[in-house]
Amino acid sequence: MSMRILVHDYAGHPFQVQLARALAHRGHTVQHLFSSTNQTPQGQLSRLPGDPDSFSVVGVAMDKGALEKGARSLRVLLERRRREIEHGTKVARAIDAFRPDVVLSANTPLDAEQLILAAARRQDARFVKWLQDLISVAASRILRQKLLGLGALVGSYYLRMERRILKASDDIVLITEDFRSILRDWGLPDHRLHTVENWAPLSDMPERPKDNAWAQAHDLVDKRVILYTGTLGLKHNPELLSQLAEHFLDEHDVRVVVCTAGAGGEWLAAQNGLDNLILLPFQPFEDLPDVLATADVLTAVLEPDAGVFSVPSKVLTYLCAARPLLLAIPPENLAARIVKREHAGLATTPDDALGFVARAERLLRDPVLRTKLGANARAYAETAFDIGAISDHFEAILRA
Repeated sequence: MSMRILVHDYAGHPFQVQLARALAHRGHTVQHLFSSTNQTPQGQLSRLPGDPDSFSVVGVAMDKGALEKGARSLRVLLERRRREIEHGTKVARAIDAFRPDVVLSANTPLDAEQLILAAARRQDARFVKWLQDLISVAASRILRQKLLGLGALVGSYYLRMERRILKASDDIVLITEDFRSILRDWGLPDHRLHTVENWAPLSDMPERPKDNAWAQAHDLVDKRVILYTGTLGLKHNPELLSQLAEHFLDEHDVRVVVCTAGAGGEWLAAQNGLDNLILLPFQPFEDLPDVLATADVLTAVLEPDAGVFSVPSKVLTYLCAARPLLLAIPPENLAARIVKREHAGLATTPDDALGFVARAERLLRDPVLRTKLGANARAYAETAFDIGAISDHFEAILRA
């Protein structure tokens, strides 16, 4: 029996909308909502030729536009909270209008999420939380650093809020088994916890040659390129990327390319004398296969205390590109474990800057190793990112 499914992804990531499309192709009526003012790399968030009539995409815009991430002051924190409540209010109205049977919500700020949950309950719809991150755990840590005594109080408030939302959810989709023990400690029963690891939309990420239109436009065809693309924020350390550029400054065919927006990119832009560091804004989704193919090495970084609480989706997208990965990520993180297990790249801890640079040098000097690791990465993606099997799993969870 077909369902009316509302998929809400605050970030607008590529794989969430791919799932929404796949469910619509199975005969369900699906509305996909996302934040159109969110500053993150986003996917195919408009109707495409071949989309069924039962599929729609709706961007939810904040009245004042995007607000830079990062609580640098109490004023910024309060303004961000106000806008997130505004987003939740608008999504709640959309739920009231759409009257879904089930709401699947991901990547959502907690102040917005509790409004979305309440709207689902008003419509007697099931609410399935797609747990991409333990937001309150990360927020509590950051707020304690930024706002001192007040930060601990606010952090505790959000920890309680996230627990309430999770306990009130009908089911919870975990992106890693690492979350399960924490949720058990919070009182969540195992039968409501379902693990579906994240993926990347393989059909949108074909293998491309290094000599492509994007590489030509940026004069990178004959360069050895270390590339970072995606959010560069509080969970990341942009200094590692500047150290890469500084290390290879005398090698005239090496470029460190960073496609990002926000505080990390601004910090890199302020570093003087790094002529081999190329900073670009987020690139259009349709150009991403060529962007990734331009790289000889694809890199990702994550702060040490992010641990298991964040699985960077950029790593999963990188795996599709048949390029080796260079990671500075906590070894317990799922992304680091996948890359190590599949022999898809080289990794070190986020605090090992010398090791990070040494691994980058090893990859740039060994084209045979790069080819082998890149082939392993693509082979894993082709096996693990089967949207048919993934849709089967989600459809069963949504039906309950």
